[in-house]
Amino acid sequence: MKKFSTTVRVRYQETDAMGVVYYANYLVWFEIVRTEYLRSLGFPYKEIESRGAYLMVAEAHCEYLAPARYDDVIEIQTWISSVKNCSLAFEYNLFLEKKLISKGRTNHVFVNRDGKPVKVPADLRPLLTSAA
Repeated sequence: MKKFSTTVRVRYQETDAMGVVYYANYLVWFEIVRTEYLRSLGFPYKEIESRGAYLMVAEAHCEYLAPARYDDVIEIQTWISSVKNCSLAFEYNLFLEKKLISKGRTNHVFVNRDGKPVKVPADLRPLLTSAA
């Protein structure tokens, strides 16, 4: 499995009244690392869309283990955990100073412009399965 990571610095606007990162922002961070991961594999999401395929989120799960706060630098790690006929799954770990603070997963279905499931694009499949 090929892991990929990037970092984000928590912005003030991402925190709530208690001074911790608002829970929905973790899903935004999942998207950031997932998009950069696909780019690092040589398939920016824009390129996938140009083939008429879109990655629709079918399921998202996030487990919060410890809080992140304003100005923290978070390492977001992802990897592909499965590639099926029409779907793809990613796993995520988020670290603050090497301490695991969150983990999650997203499941995606490849769809066409009409939202109908389609097979993983043929030229993308070998790249995804070799990374998984």
